[in-house]
Amino acid sequence: MIVTERAPEELAQHPAAWSDERLLRQCRIDFVRRSGPGGQHRNKVESGVQLTFGPAGIVAEANERRSQAENRRVALRRLRLRLAVAIRVPCDPAQPPPELWVKRIQRGRIVVNPEHEEFPALLAIALDRLAALGWDSRAAAGSLSCTTTQLVRFVAEFPEALAELNRQRLAIGLRPLRRA
Repeated sequence: MIVTERAPEELAQHPAAWSDERLLRQCRIDFVRRSGPGGQHRNKVESGVQLTFGPAGIVAEANERRSQAENRRVALRRLRLRLAVAIRVPCDPAQPPPELWVKRIQRGRIVVNPEHEEFPALLAIALDRLAALGWDSRAAAGSLSCTTTQLVRFVAEFPEALAELNRQRLAIGLRPLRRA
């Protein structure tokens, strides 16, 4: 887990929530060839895309499509998800959740499809709040205006996030959580 130190005006924005342009400016982009299915063009063109987020060295790759643009889009999403899990941006749990989170809460439920473009940023908000509250899911859920079950289900939508949450909980003597 990486904890960032940022100026106060940047605290609200996790790298997973940055615009594509801002995030790509912080990345090294490599174009790669990969073997496997995809026809005769696959090995002739460097259509695979590998993104390395410079400040943390986190890597995401996509090469399953024949289009470099499509692979770049997929790699960027994978990078956002990995950033959401690996980087913690300090937050004040006494403050209300960010507007992005608030607009996704309806009657204590988190309403977002895991495939939605905002999912990585929302996941980062949830994990940042959990970290700020000592990985206590009940306290974090209360702070985020949702139920504990909803919060755990939301985090479990991305298995690597649930694994990280449980790693952190075990490290401080709390029992691991399972998908509710």
